[in-house]
Amino acid sequence: MQARIFQPARTAMQSGTANTRFWILEFAPASARKVDPLMGWTSSGDMQSQVRLRFDSKEAALEYAREHGIDAIVQEPKKRKHNIRPGGYGDNFATNRREVWTH
Repeated sequence: MQARIFQPARTAMQSGTANTRFWILEFAPASARKVDPLMGWTSSGDMQSQVRLRFDSKEAALEYAREHGIDAIVQEPKKRKHNIRPGGYGDNFATNRREVWTH
C-alpha cells in the first residue's frame, strides 16, 4: 500500500491560507479507473482512493503511516514568495508617477 503525504496548496479562489495548515495522507490508486459505456461515468473498485486523512503535523502523518505499514512518500510544500512593493497599495494612486497608470 503506497500513499503520499503533502500539504495542500490554496485554491485559486483563496487569498488567505485557510485549509493549508494541515498535512494530508492520500493513498495512491491501486487499479485503473474504467469508463462505463452506457452513462460515461468513471468508476473504480479501489476503495482506498476515496480515503484522505488529515493530520496536524508532518511527523504525525509519518508516525501513522509507520504504525500501519504504509509506504509513504512526503512531498514538501513550495513556499510562495511575498510580493512586497516599496510604496505599497498607496503607490497605485501616487501623483508623482513617471508613466501613465492604466488597468
